[in-house]
Amino acid sequence: MELKLTRPICFFDLETTGTNISKDRIVEISILKVFENNNKESYTWKVNPGIPIPKETTAIHGISDEDVADEPKFEELAPKINAMIKGCDLAGYNSNRFDIPLLAEEMLRVGLDFDLKKVNAVDVQTIFHKKEKRTLEAAYKFYCDKDLTDAHSAEADTNATYEVLKSQLDRYPDLENDTKWLSAYSAHKKFADLAGFIILNKKDEEVFGFGKFRGKKVEEVLEKEPGYFGWIQNSDFPLYTKKVLTAIKLRKLATK
Repeated sequence: MELKLTRPICFFDLETTGTNISKDRIVEISILKVFENNNKESYTWKVNPGIPIPKETTAIHGISDEDVADEPKFEELAPKINAMIKGCDLAGYNSNRFDIPLLAEEMLRVGLDFDLKKVNAVDVQTIFHKKEKRTLEAAYKFYCDKDLTDAHSAEADTNATYEVLKSQLDRYPDLENDTKWLSAYSAHKKFADLAGFIILNKKDEEVFGFGKFRGKKVEEVLEKEPGYFGWIQNSDFPLYTKKVLTAIKLRKLATK
């Protein structure tokens, strides 16, 4: 089943120096852009992260410091990547929890705005786990009857994810072939900041998802404990979390 699209969707996968959204960096990114007519274009870039790649991480994806020593840094590639995904929905495997938040961090570090308010984010892993609860390799075998021979290569994982989603639509008649619907179905908790430090409650109000103010409305905490804003801004939180928090604070000030 081909995807029914009202605008392009970019499937993408990152290979990174680690799993810390605030500190780790991209070492490879692959993007498969699918247009409304289901034509496709794809690009894969290796990236010099500017920090050492741990040996245990290289053991997983096979990319070493030597492999990326002469590759461009993210700030050089960011305009191309931004132009490719601008105006598109996004999809990936575990992308809502990892790839999208980390890509947002990289974009913000180099001064490019990254806003998901109008983006549908489809997480194929979530659909898979709700239906079968396995890994990407198992998903590819289960849905496509193919072996993922180059797992943990960004390009192979990206293309496999695209094929798996199409096969999921064929297999499950209750899945709607609509990006917005798939985005809602593949969402976990509703996060305001990608990383889950600020979540949305049942009334779509921003509340803290951690710490001593867990479950408390952000606006109320910032008003009663103004120093908490400064503590977060000066601590090791993701840049996107800080951006969202700043927007909430400015919104509150504008209503006074």
